[in-house]
Amino acid sequence: MSEKERNEEAADLPEKQGRERLAAPVKRTGMFGGSTGGDTSGFGGLQVRGSAPANSPRPYTDPDDPRTADFDRVADDLEAALGEDAGAVERVEVALGELTFHVRREALLELARVLRDDPALRYELCTGVAGVHFPDDTGRELRAVYHFRSISHNSEIRVVTTCPDADPHVPSIVSVYPTNDWHEREAWDFFGIVFDGHPALTRIQMPDDWRGHPQRKDYPLGGIPVEYRGATVPPPDERRSYT
Repeated sequence: MSEKERNEEAADLPEKQGRERLAAPVKRTGMFGGSTGGDTSGFGGLQVRGSAPANSPRPYTDPDDPRTADFDRVADDLEAALGEDAGAVERVEVALGELTFHVRREALLELARVLRDDPALRYELCTGVAGVHFPDDTGRELRAVYHFRSISHNSEIRVVTTCPDADPHVPSIVSVYPTNDWHEREAWDFFGIVFDGHPALTRIQMPDDWRGHPQRKDYPLGGIPVEYRGATVPPPDERRSYT
């Protein structure tokens, strides 16, 4: 494919993805996915459609966006550093000036070591991990999202790995990035992602005997009535529904 054809394909990508998104089946309605309580958000008619996972084409660097200046360099250096294990990266996504590598969970720990130790990469800092829950993404319901920062090369990337509800295990990277200790505990506490190899995977916000993981989208809203100046505000699942 010529450079002109690659540029034309890249220019048509947003429109192509938009058409695919509108043609996809509706996965759920409403902002938060709830169906048992009243809708007080005003977003009850929102339709959330499914879409195929994004896989950005080369080149990743956009000459009109300085934020993407080193994206191709980083992707090439990571592929070279992984060598025979380059297949650990399932896909690469470029969006909103950010570079994301989607990685198989069994390869996460070794990839973290490569990001830290390879001289061409040198991502000295992992700023933490956050959990995300997509209950309709069968087999990939839970995601662990990491941000890595290279002070040496002034570069930042995102790494995402997934696991299913039925087997919510992801390798801990605390042995490579010790500052991830509390971040992994928080992702376990709120989302139920089990980080295998963590030195002390206990709750960090909720009481030790708390049941469930309250930032998952299938967790009941519940709540308690709030009294304020003689008035009582009921919990979210008991409020009136406005249609």
